[in-house]
Amino acid sequence: MARVLSGPEEGERLKAGEILVTTLTNIGWTPMFPRAAAVVTDMGAPLSHASIVARELGIPAVVGTGNATARIHDGDRVRVDGERGTVEVLNG
Repeated sequence: MARVLSGPEEGERLKAGEILVTTLTNIGWTPMFPRAAAVVTDMGAPLSHASIVARELGIPAVVGTGNATARIHDGDRVRVDGERGTVEVLNG
């Protein structure tokens, strides 16, 4: 299930096993990563914070989507394939 957050101050909303969806991450987001099943960001690159931390923790990440926070909503069922760089909304 997707959890769309606008900032790390909303971190308590992310429950274990949910997919973290946000615009961009930085060091303030790091405590949330161990709870996340995957990470999806609007902005980012292979050496961005989200990419590096996700890789270190072994969780899938797709960064630099451009519009994930506009297309994915809280509670959406989402499939994230970090190897292919794809994010699929499974609702409907």
